Amino acid sequence: MTEIQRPGALYQQVAAAIREAILKGEFAPGAPLPSEAQLIERYKVSRPTVRNAVAALRAEGLIEVRHGKGSFVRSDGQPSVTLDRRISRTPDGRFVMPNGAVWDEAEEPTLYRAHTTKATGQLLELGEEEALFGCDRLLTDPATSTRAMHRTLIPFEVAEGTPLVEAPDTRPAAAYEFLTRAGHKLWWSETVRARMPLPDERSALQLPDATPILHLARVTHGTDDRPLILEELRVGADRAELAYRIIGDKQSAPRSRG
Repeated sequence: MTEIQRPGALYQQVAAAIREAILKGEFAPGAPLPSEAQLIERYKVSRPTVRNAVAALRAEGLIEVRHGKGSFVRSDGQPSVTLDRRISRTPDGRFVMPNGAVWDEAEEPTLYRAHTTKATGQLLELGEEEALFGCDRLLTDPATSTRAMHRTLIPFEVAEGTPLVEAPDTRPAAAYEFLTRAGHKLWWSETVRARMPLPDERSALQLPDATPILHLARVTHGTDDRPLILEELRVGADRAELAYRIIGDKQSAPRSRG
């Protein structure tokens, strides 16, 4: 029997005791939590108190519920997918991304017309309400079942005069080739931030409770460093890690003061 003699609401005391047991390794990562009946007996509290304690630990991300199986201690294992963010070019001019062939499409892409928001307008260096082609894809890694949400936003003025006008749902690597043929010399910038998911993101990505997402924003730049395309990738932070190749830029020689 474990005595509960701590300040705070009773469910918080039970949650603290379970948390301590998890951190000490009594309940190992990936292992099932004792049943409600066992926790009731262990801590000598009511069923609602145990349920509230487990709910609090779920909100913290220490416990996940598997439907039909019960509550389990969240595993602290390594992410299942490494996303290599390099872009390479073959001798015949095709663009290749290391993870480009890995993902399956979980459903048909959604193609639509949209307008820039304050956030997307800043990344594309456009004002608000500028016309865009949008394409949303829900992707799945066949090896691990990791899910990712990918969005492409292309300004109308960028697509004009290229095959992207007729096919704005073209995959990014092919879109880069179209822009190169239109005379652009491309380079890319990318930012990454972690945040908590919106309800639709949590559902689409099938995330456990209290799991943040990695939100990547990649901008394709062309002639005169003009932003051409915005890509957004969202994936559960518990299932993916990012890998980058970093190359030192050449610095121009300092000017002499003569």
